[in-house]
Amino acid sequence: MDAIIKTVTQHKHLGNGSIILCHNGAKFTAQALDTLIATLKNEGYSFVPVSELIYKDNYHMNHEGRQIKN
Repeated sequence: MDAIIKTVTQHKHLGNGSIILCHNGAKFTAQALDTLIATLKNEGYSFVPVSELIYKDNYHMNHEGRQIKN
C-alpha cells in the first residue's frame, strides 16, 4: 500500500490535470485509495470528474488523445 502512495505522490508527471489510473483487482489499490486521496488533498490537489478536464470549445483531440487548440 505504501508503495502505491509513494509511486503516485512522487511521480515526475503528477500535476494539475493529472489522471491517476487504478486497476481493478489489483491487490492493494482499494486499501490505498483513502490514504492516497487524503495525501493528495493535503498537498493541495482536488478531484474532479474527467469531463471537467476536457475543453469543449475551440479544441479538438488528436490521434493521441491530446487536446489541441483550433
